[in-house]
Formats: sequence, C-alpha cells, structure tokens
Amino acid sequence: MTLYRIYIDEVGNHDLKSADDPNERFLSLTGTIFSSDYIKSVVITELDALKNDVFDPDPDEPLILHRRDILKKRGPFKKLYNGEVRDKFDSGILDILGRWEYRVVTVVIDKLSHRDQYQVWRHHPYHYCLQVLLERYILFLHSVGGRGDAMVESRGGKEDRQLKSSIHVYIITATNISVIKRSK
Repeated sequence: MTLYRIYIDEVGNHDLKSADDPNERFLSLTGTIFSSDYIKSVVITELDALKNDVFDPDPDEPLILHRRDILKKRGPFKKLYNGEVRDKFDSGILDILGRWEYRVVTVVIDKLSHRDQYQVWRHHPYHYCLQVLLERYILFLHSVGGRGDAMVESRGGKEDRQLKSSIHVYIITATNISVIKRSK
C-alpha cells in the first residue's frame, strides 16, 4: 500500500473582521499530494539541487522557499535582483514543477458570504477549509488504495493549538490519517 503525504498551506487570513476588505475577503487552503517514495527519490533531490545551484545556501541553515520572501527578494532571495539569477530560478522551478508527479487540491472560502450567511453556528473559516481539504484527501486515498499523512504549515501558538484540536476529528474518522505539525 503506497504512502502519500499532503502538504497544506493557506493564502489569506482567517479573520472574519477583514471580510469587508476586497483584498482580504477570501481565504484558501491548498494541499499538494505526493507519494512518500517520490518525495524521497525525486522531489528532495531536485529541489535541493535547484536551491544549491541558484542560491548556494548555508548548509547549517536550510533554505525555505517562502513566496513572500521570494517576491520581495528578501534574505537569501536578494540574489533574485540579478536578472540572470532570477531567470535561472524561474526556469528551474517551472521545469521541475512541470515534470513532477503530484496532485493539487485547493479550497477557497468567501469570508464575507460565510459571515453573512451563518450568524449563529458559524464554522471557523480556516478549519472549514481544512475539513473540506482533508475530506478530498481521504477520498483520494480511498480511490488509490493508499495511506497518508498530512503536514500543515505552522501558524503560531494559539492557531496551532486550535488546529491541533480540530484535527483530532480526522484521526478518529479516518484512522489511516496521522497529522504532523511543521514548525516554521
């Protein structure tokens, strides 16, 4: 039985107070599903090769590809101000993303509609998206006869505790899912 892992991260924030702001109205969670063997044999090797080739990172400080830091060219990504380096990175990342074998699932919630529709029994937007995303992941695992776990990006103290308590439901209802918290 093949083992899979889904890596989960969000875009936007869960705060319903910001739902009126058009730039903060939506929250999305995206999960990228890989087989564990493929991560070990292809993904880690190729991604590390690209990082080493373009950024020459310090071996004592692993280079994490944070979108915001890449776009703002902060920290080790300052090298992207150089057009040749930026082109090398862009073509390299697009090449591997185009070749890798993976599935992507994205769930989006309109926080304004959610807030207005559910006045009393309102589900937390992040946890609602996570529930729907993990449901899709479980359906995927059933369809391929696989087992799986999930790695969720750490969000901070209070949010991590809330996340941990909400995930126990999935462990009970889908015993083939274990959850691993990734620290920043």
